[in-house]
Amino acid sequence: MVRILPMASSIRPSLSTFRFSGASRYGVCLSSYNPSRRFAYLGSAISQSHIFGLKISKLSKGKGTSVGVAAKNIVRASASAAQENVLEWVKQDKRTMLHVVYRVGDLDRTIKFYTECLGMKLLRKRDIPEERYTNAFLGYGPEDSHFVIELTYNYGVDKYDIGTGFGHFGIAVEDVSKIVELVKAKGGKVTREPGPVKGGNTVIAFVEDPDGYKFELLERGPTPEPLCQVMLRVGDLDRSINFYEKAFGMELLRKRDNPEYKYTIAMMGYGPEDKNAVLELTYNYGVTEYDRGNGYAQIAIGTDDVYRTAEAIKLCGGKITREPGPLPGINTKITACLDHDGWKTVFVDNIDFLKELE
Repeated sequence: MVRILPMASSIRPSLSTFRFSGASRYGVCLSSYNPSRRFAYLGSAISQSHIFGLKISKLSKGKGTSVGVAAKNIVRASASAAQENVLEWVKQDKRTMLHVVYRVGDLDRTIKFYTECLGMKLLRKRDIPEERYTNAFLGYGPEDSHFVIELTYNYGVDKYDIGTGFGHFGIAVEDVSKIVELVKAKGGKVTREPGPVKGGNTVIAFVEDPDGYKFELLERGPTPEPLCQVMLRVGDLDRSINFYEKAFGMELLRKRDNPEYKYTIAMMGYGPEDKNAVLELTYNYGVTEYDRGNGYAQIAIGTDDVYRTAEAIKLCGGKITREPGPLPGINTKITACLDHDGWKTVFVDNIDFLKELE
């Protein structure tokens, strides 16, 4: 899995510095790693245009010559075709949301709340005293088939700023009122009592964990993916939808405007909401920027090719914060990026991910 570097004496909310921690041997700092720039596949827009440029450079000395114009057209056509190939590949890539990562101030307290109040299972836990951090993985099923939570506790840091950009996690339950009563009995905080969602019929409620992360409880029938949503706020919804469709290969499952309450939401994902975890993007009228804080970290997504993934992200205007390639000392290939609002995502090679879980 992926985690943010531990913090010694102060909180360092760097989005580009993180640690990958799946099996016990994941203890590799990525901040000093300088991976090769070579892409391990043919047909990228960059490589093809570069090759064509070399072939025709001797023929296109003059700007106004017919040969020069033809050469430029060839370059443009080649680059355009290569870009289309990469973006078309994204649609066919086998992608799934693997886990969401964030920091907490008291790991045992959080584990107790999630297991006793929200019905999650502690899947595994690992302590790295020499690096002064501990990870815990929780969810409703095995990591190879379910979307799970990765908690990070950094020694000596007991509080984080959640910010205004992160919204909530969503959990599908069969009886919202029953869970709310359990949360109250355990001393938890309920911020929205059970009742129909505004403008709809679905019964929901909101509760907070000990660190202040909000969970929306949604009343649904049995589902294979109870941990079903991650909600993030964005400054330009159409721009975000376009980016997640093209660069991430997600599908716009639904979009709902609520002019009465001045916000619009878009549900993005890799399958139906009742069977898969989805990303809920929220746009509040007139708000273009948010404080991302230093508590929430990132989502990890599986892919068949981190190199092509990185190329697609670049073509769509995303920022690569970790060039694609294997982690030092192991063969797990990853790449990391930021969207237009600064939200971070890490893509992990599907085969390597399963090997590391073993």
